[in-house]
Amino acid sequence: MWRESKLIWLGIGAACIAVFEFLSLAGIRLPEHIALPFFLAFTLVFGYQTLWHGLQALLHFNFRSINALMLIAVVGAFYLKEYPEGAIVIILFTLAERLEDIGIEKSQSAIDELIGKMPKMAQVKGKDQEIPIDHVQIGEVILVKPFNMIPLDGIVRSGVSFVDEAAITGEPIVQDKRADDLVFAGTLNKNGFLEVEITKTSSNSTLAKIKELTFKAFKNKSETQNFIEKFSQYYTPAIIILAIFWTLFPWLVLGWPFDQGFSQAIVLLVIACPCALVISTPISIFSAIGNASSSGALIKGGKYLEIIGKIKAIALDKTRTLTYGEPVVTDVIPFGKTTKEHLLSCAAGIEAFSEHPLAQSITDSAKEQQYNPHQIENFESVVGKGAKADCLVCDEKHHCIGKLAFILEEHKVPDQVVQKIEDLQKQGKTVIVVSTHKEIEGIIALEDKVRPDSVELISKLRAMGIISVMLTGDHANAAEAVAQRIGVDQIKADLLPEDKSQAVSELVKQYGTVAMFGDGINDAPALALSTVGISMSSLGSDTALEAASIILLNDRLNLIPFLVRLGQKTLTTIKVNTTFAVAVKFLIVGLALFGLTNLALAIFADVGVTILVILNSLRLMKWKDTRLSTR
Repeated sequence: MWRESKLIWLGIGAACIAVFEFLSLAGIRLPEHIALPFFLAFTLVFGYQTLWHGLQALLHFNFRSINALMLIAVVGAFYLKEYPEGAIVIILFTLAERLEDIGIEKSQSAIDELIGKMPKMAQVKGKDQEIPIDHVQIGEVILVKPFNMIPLDGIVRSGVSFVDEAAITGEPIVQDKRADDLVFAGTLNKNGFLEVEITKTSSNSTLAKIKELTFKAFKNKSETQNFIEKFSQYYTPAIIILAIFWTLFPWLVLGWPFDQGFSQAIVLLVIACPCALVISTPISIFSAIGNASSSGALIKGGKYLEIIGKIKAIALDKTRTLTYGEPVVTDVIPFGKTTKEHLLSCAAGIEAFSEHPLAQSITDSAKEQQYNPHQIENFESVVGKGAKADCLVCDEKHHCIGKLAFILEEHKVPDQVVQKIEDLQKQGKTVIVVSTHKEIEGIIALEDKVRPDSVELISKLRAMGIISVMLTGDHANAAEAVAQRIGVDQIKADLLPEDKSQAVSELVKQYGTVAMFGDGINDAPALALSTVGISMSSLGSDTALEAASIILLNDRLNLIPFLVRLGQKTLTTIKVNTTFAVAVKFLIVGLALFGLTNLALAIFADVGVTILVILNSLRLMKWKDTRLSTR
């Protein structure tokens, strides 16, 4: 409230001084014995903080301070008896600073508004009264009524409802929630009555984590912002030196009256104030990050926003990004005397000990067929290849299960089996071979469904001139089949986990600026080696939130081209703002050189440029590319 009232009073003060300034330009001036105390009072009331900080800067010989520059300009105006100009310099400068603060606050407000709406109390099951959410413990069950916001992360234990997760994920479609489903703080219960078992305290909730990462993002400055801030540190003292030269050289060398050169030097100090230059980049960055956040993407800093707008290529991990990452068994083909039931039961018994993504699919398939997994001992996982184990049910105990190349290390594989494997791989399927020491018992084919929006993603990236490269551990034939359906430009197949990191490093050498898009869990090394890492996070997964520079909080792949265009638009906005501000400043400085401007015009030009730059930057908060839809 105080900040809003301060802005109102600044506006009133600026309007009053503007009236006196226009009267002064018309030749109507207050008597000096009234004008001096009147305008001095205005200056001190509205600008005491700026003047005090400026004085401290000068006393410490800190000529890089914008406040020092303003103090010199105000003192100079009063020395020249330009009292209205001196007052309006400080009032409009203070007003511009407040508008900058509002611009930054507005660009950062999306998460803060959500936090502000969060319920502070929760109804714990079995307790008569609501208690503060900070006091709710993990494992306790809270009651969430219809149309109430869910206050904490948890698992639904009872009830059925629709939950609006748009505030967190940007996803406009409400999500069906029932027993054992996850729900998150900050989401809205739209329908039924829910009982939720708490899994995270309020300080560790997904929303709290997002807020923490967003706060860090605003502190993580872009290269452009760092450059401009460093530039302004040298720019401001250079302007002060130039103003001193502008004052003394015409007076001492050209014989001008001292006040003439000094007056033009004061104009220079005012118009050269780098406010618009300094504020343009952070407000543009903050606004764009806020836009991305409301669309369901968390960008960890302006640095990564700029990079995503410059990428030349993108590496995409196939599983759980371009595909759903939930392969299903499509073919179970036994050989010799082995039956389908025997083959799948033996494979399920071995895979029950494995953590490989395909293992769960094989055990699930056996369960669906109501086959009993064989008893296994001496299980040994061979990373990136397969597994070995002894089956206590089969006549031939020792078994190997995995890729064809792994089985070939043990013994020869008949040509007809190899041909069958290749035929299945050409269909885009992953083939697992099961063998004993003596023979190939059979093969199991699995297929991971391609996301429907993968094709649209690649098409939009190609339209922007970005090379797409699919990374996968699948056999080349299987990878080629998926790639043809999706339309990627390049394929790198048969990759072990460590090979993906090497592939990304090679792409960075080839293209310079490369994004890596993965699931954020198994791709951490590759994400780290890319210029900018993008992960598709599961809500509630702290690992996924930490893994990459940009996190998609929903499963909409078209967010990626949107973010690329948003990065490009942000860079363009910063360039336009900077060019406009510099052009206006050069124009006014040029006019001042020939004595064709005055202090009042310089003030209005400087403040006007700053306001226009702020407004143009804030447009990024609501910017949507008409060519790309994130909804």
